[in-house]
Amino acid sequence: MTNRIRDIRKAKGLTLADLAAACEPATTAQTIGRLETGMRQLSLGWMNRIAAALGVEPASLMRAEAGARAQIVAELGASGPEALSAPREAVLPHELAGEDGPAPLVLAIIASIGEYRAGDLLWLRPIDPSEVQSAINRDCLVPRPGGRFAFGRLIDRRGALVGLLPPGAGQKQVVVDNPAWVAVAFMLVRPL
Repeated sequence: MTNRIRDIRKAKGLTLADLAAACEPATTAQTIGRLETGMRQLSLGWMNRIAAALGVEPASLMRAEAGARAQIVAELGASGPEALSAPREAVLPHELAGEDGPAPLVLAIIASIGEYRAGDLLWLRPIDPSEVQSAINRDCLVPRPGGRFAFGRLIDRRGALVGLLPPGAGQKQVVVDNPAWVAVAFMLVRPL
């Protein structure tokens, strides 16, 4: 078994120092680096601290050697693709959800509309309605009465009312009164 601390930390866009500061109690970037590389023993206590700081389940920090996983082998920037010094494991969207929050939802796109193409899978993270203001100008899925949904760019929040602008051209704003939850898009998976 090897650990996936580095892969998950990088997938979440954190530096060693960021992760060290997020631990309770805080630790040093050097200690996190040693735990990532196996130079220091990853005890159950450390697993729990680091998992809590990353917002994931402790078990997701470990991987069995058997079974090939998708690897990130290069990064594409403004100057073109650059090879990594060593490949790192690609972290799956459901592994980034963590145990604290609800499981992600997936919206399957079956017809091209707006910037979305048929075959796309849009991953969404449910948030509490009290946090809706943080989702302004983001694509969201919102439950409606009768088992229906509204989807679009969150453009307005007034009291318990949530306003969405659907992705299709010329569509009118949809207003949902007091939704139980709002799910914010965080990842798009598009087959080529």
